[in-house]
Amino acid sequence: MEIVSEPNEGNSRRIQVRFVTKLKALYKVPNTAIAIPSHLHRLGLSSIVNKLLQAVNSEWKTEPFDFLIDGELVRMPLEEFLLAKGISAEKTLEIEYIRAAAPRKEEEPCLHDDWVSAVDGSCPRFILTGCYDGLGRVWKQAGWCTHILEGHSGAVSSVSIIKSEGIGSSMVATASKDQTVRLWQFNAEDSSDQPARLRAFKILRGHNASVHSVAAKTSGDMICSGSWDCTINLWRTNDTDIDGDMVSIKKRKVNNEIEESQLEGEAVSTIVGHTQCVSCVVWPQHETIYSASWDHSVKKWDVETGKNLSDIVCDKVLNCIDVGSEGSALVAAGGSDPVLRIWDPRKPGTSAPVFQFSSHSSWISACKWHSWSSFHLLSSSYDGKVMLWDLRTVFPLAIIDTHKNKVLCADWWKGDCVVSGGAGAQLRISSDISIH
Repeated sequence: MEIVSEPNEGNSRRIQVRFVTKLKALYKVPNTAIAIPSHLHRLGLSSIVNKLLQAVNSEWKTEPFDFLIDGELVRMPLEEFLLAKGISAEKTLEIEYIRAAAPRKEEEPCLHDDWVSAVDGSCPRFILTGCYDGLGRVWKQAGWCTHILEGHSGAVSSVSIIKSEGIGSSMVATASKDQTVRLWQFNAEDSSDQPARLRAFKILRGHNASVHSVAAKTSGDMICSGSWDCTINLWRTNDTDIDGDMVSIKKRKVNNEIEESQLEGEAVSTIVGHTQCVSCVVWPQHETIYSASWDHSVKKWDVETGKNLSDIVCDKVLNCIDVGSEGSALVAAGGSDPVLRIWDPRKPGTSAPVFQFSSHSSWISACKWHSWSSFHLLSSSYDGKVMLWDLRTVFPLAIIDTHKNKVLCADWWKGDCVVSGGAGAQLRISSDISIH
């Protein structure tokens, strides 16, 4: 079979290919070899697959596809790709196609009163945001805020969902420039038209400077925080006095009536080792915390002993870090240049990244691995863009440019959405992203 020539094809060389897919039957094209121009890139290949699908289904609606040859994504003209990879074009070439990992819909923006500085999309039932107005907010869906978290006297710099399982109470943490971390509880199933205004049930004090990042242990019984005071503090999330978690009860009067009590907690332990601001912390495994710092390093810590297990040294200030991919083996970090770097700590004796993605044009503010795909991660930047990445290509899969100002935070939500916020005082939800 031969595809009809396009007017601009000229005398382009033709190669025999067979398109295959692991997608469901609706997406399968006939399993026959066809001749196509060798100059085609991804969009041209996508156009051919859509035409083949329309030939067998007249109601087929065009959608974008990505293409893999020998497990690598094609991000250049086909002929150039084959030459670069040393693949022969003399035999029939098998090309696998998948649904493109790009947003197909932009939801209504979630409006805030100031810069959106933090977001956590780890619970499919709601989104948690932090804002420069000192408030945390819980969003049920686009445009629908169910809870407002009041109490911080400074900008909220980081947020973390601690517990969200089941129908009952969810627990979250917020960190702020007011030098405190606060814990909150609410019912995620509340669906009032007007947001409920909440106070923290516990205030954690112990840092001597702005708290820049907070992360929860997977079991939910502890959290850690990183600060401009160069330390990492560990805290319990319960309300009992255990192992030095000194708790006092504070009450306040409103209209001459005593309001609900508020607990205060001190750090269980403090980890020291960074020489500048601890900009980001993550707690991916029960016994291990990772931290990134403005001292140009990523450090791995043993939770029990506080010992520094290993260092990754970069030549840039680091703003963000995440640990993921298969077996939570890879460390991604971004900072004061446009490069997203990924290291494999299993390869000792070198600080060289195993991957570098360089398509941003300004500082990187956030990076996040997809929760179940070992290939995919995202990054956000002061250049106003969120980019989706796949380890199988150095080019971004998609660029989300709905923000008109700096993007300060971004995360995945529900596995097929990206949530992001920034200087435009909006949380944006980019949805219907196909991840394979």
